[in-house]
Amino acid sequence: MRIAGHTLGTPEQSVPEALALFATAGLDGAEVIYQDGYRSGLPIGDDDAAAEVARVADDLGVPVVGLAPYTTGINHADPAQRRAAIDELRAAVDCAHRVGATRIRAYAGSWSPDRSDHAGHWERLRSALLELAPRAADAGVALCVENHFGTMTQSARETARLVREVNSPAVRVLYDQANLTFTHDEAWPEALREQGDLIGHVHVKDLVFTDPNAPFVASETARVKADERAVRSRVVGEGILPWVHILQAVKQRGYDDVLSLEYEYRWHPQDLPGPAEGFARSARALRSLVDEAAGLVGVEEPR
Repeated sequence: MRIAGHTLGTPEQSVPEALALFATAGLDGAEVIYQDGYRSGLPIGDDDAAAEVARVADDLGVPVVGLAPYTTGINHADPAQRRAAIDELRAAVDCAHRVGATRIRAYAGSWSPDRSDHAGHWERLRSALLELAPRAADAGVALCVENHFGTMTQSARETARLVREVNSPAVRVLYDQANLTFTHDEAWPEALREQGDLIGHVHVKDLVFTDPNAPFVASETARVKADERAVRSRVVGEGILPWVHILQAVKQRGYDDVLSLEYEYRWHPQDLPGPAEGFARSARALRSLVDEAAGLVGVEEPR
């Protein structure tokens, strides 16, 4: 498996500086945020910035393997806002092709349980992905729908349902077990039973609970605010996620590709070492976990 750094963890570095940090940390690639106004992201539709990042990535030997947009409006009830969001993801597909990335993190629209017309929002979401899938396929890019709070696919079951309904090899699952854990959705065995055959990308991070019995609350989609959190971020291997068994199970289900270290320093710097130390420690820990998991492949998974 290849291990990539994620520019969520490098808010004070430019993208070229983040790529250099990842190279020093011994990482195999980079997942780059695709968002205006973020120092460690690619601006939307900026071809010159994309070309420069592609050149630096090639020089450093740290390819950009994925992009991470923050687009949430593809299920919006307002046609103009929905079209703008679809166009933003279309631009992300084009940018991914330019920089050599093969996957794009896709949010499943925007959703909260207190809203109405779930069926209408779901159909707009599904049809948006159906519209985008042929362009992604032509570009050699997979749109990877993340199990993520604040969207219509918070759980593994919802994520798998959406991907199966779209039914395109260009629309896959982005598996993030840490998200499922802190939202109190599926534990990893159930999550992989639901969506393990659909995985196109994996985010790796770790955490500890401050109160495991506290209900999950999040008023935003991209992050959980400080006063809403019942967890603290940790370097991989220093939290509660059983990554050895998760990686063993993921590989036995056929995924043997990129693991992206979604180091949450942008959102929670108080929890984590600085990026230079944190990514180096994370890379060493995750390589060790991958090696240990490889030794377990073929062994019956714990239940």
